[in-house]
Parts: sequence; C-alpha cells; structure tokens
Amino acid sequence: MPAGAPALGLRECETVAVVNPSESNSPPAALLETIANLARFHREHEQFYSQAPLREAADVQAVSRTLKALAGRWSEVTPADSPLANPLAGADDLNPPGLTSETGVLFLEGEGEPVEIERIRRDVERLAADIEETGEWLGAAMEQAWQLAGALAAYPALADLLGERHRIIANDWQSASLQTLVARLLRRALDLIGVVDFSPDALRRDLASERISAKYLYSAAELIDRAADLLAESATLVHENERRWRVFGARVRDLRAISQQPSR
Repeated sequence: MPAGAPALGLRECETVAVVNPSESNSPPAALLETIANLARFHREHEQFYSQAPLREAADVQAVSRTLKALAGRWSEVTPADSPLANPLAGADDLNPPGLTSETGVLFLEGEGEPVEIERIRRDVERLAADIEETGEWLGAAMEQAWQLAGALAAYPALADLLGERHRIIANDWQSASLQTLVARLLRRALDLIGVVDFSPDALRRDLASERISAKYLYSAAELIDRAADLLAESATLVHENERRWRVFGARVRDLRAISQQPSR
C-alpha cells in the first residue's frame, strides 16, 4: 500500500453525513458507485496483503535462523589459538557447520565482517522501512474509511451490513498497528546486531571471555521471531475480511441494480 496515496471516501463521507435518513432507504446512485468501487479494489488490494506478510515473515525467520546458528556456535566453541595464516582460509571456529552453504555467511581469517552480514542488515532495514510505510498508509486510510462507514448508518438498506464493514476496517486498522510494531522490532534487532564486532579477532577475544556476542545475537533473533509472528497475524487479520467483502459487495451490487431500473 503506497505512501502518499489519495484520500479515500472523505468527500462522500461529508455528503452522506447531512442526508436525512427518512429521505431514502438506499444510498444515492453516486454514492453506491463509490462504495462499489471501494469494495472491488480494496478487496483485491487486501487479497495481496493477506499473502505478502507471510513472505516477509519467511524472510525474517531466515535471518533469525542465521543469527541463532552463529550464537549457538559461539556459545560453545573453543576459539582457535593459532588460526591459519592464509587470509582466505575459513575460520573453522567461527563458522557454524552448514551455515555457509545455506546462507553464504563465511568468516575468513584475513577479513573483517562478512559481506553477507552487512547484506542482512541492509535487507532487514529496507524491509522495516517498507513495512512501516505500509502500516502508516493503512492506518491513515482506515481513519477515513471509519468516517465513511459511520455515515452509511443513514441508510436502512445497509443496516445489517454495518457490522461487516466496521469489522473489515477494525481488522485492517489492527493490521496497520501490527506492521508499525514489526518495524520497531526489526530496527531494535538491528541495534542489537550493531553492538557485535564481527571481525574474527574481536570475536575470538569475546569467545575467550564472556561470549557477549552470542547473547546479543540471541536477543536480536528473539525480536525478529516476534516480528515474524506478528506479520503472520497481520496477514490473518486481512485474510479474515475476504468473506465480509464478498457479502458487502454483493449487497451493493444488488442496490445498484435496483437504482438503475427505470422508474414506472
């Protein structure tokens, strides 16, 4: 959901708010057209956003697994006393078995932080920014949708569907809040990762003492795992709206068909 998207339904809200309910059982044709448009395109939009967070959750879970693999290795391994002199040699004590083939993360004797760790940071920061942008846009859109939904109470023909419409908005609003929290969790995890010095020399000094690096990575992984859980919850909330959109849209189509019948 892009930032800076146009306001939805505000003008229609202001128009409906001044209508006398006794004047008409059904919304006027122009308003029905607007509602039908929202029901169609917002439903399609939500079909995408009931899946996208699941893909994002899988991506951040992969990051968490990497961090936990490193932390697990560094919590137990004995640091090398005399590493190989070849700067391109792999640091046997620092590389968890199987992690390099799965993720590409490789600690070399003659280098500092692996480029894959920096890539993970960039990817997580970009994802946090995207999720935050989506949450802010969705929250603002639901503020306006809430006003429009309240104005629909002026029309008895929609009385039994007001609960459905408000539940859609409530689910989307909650999803927006979850996405904002996800962005915070991911950025705080990046803060914790940023405390760790990933150069082989610094890691070995830490492994020979208090093994603080592993503790920071475990904590970062916990925050990322929670972010993944909330992304899945966000997708579930949006997916829950599918039947409600179908019922609401069908009623609006029926009312439009009636409104378009020639007068006798």
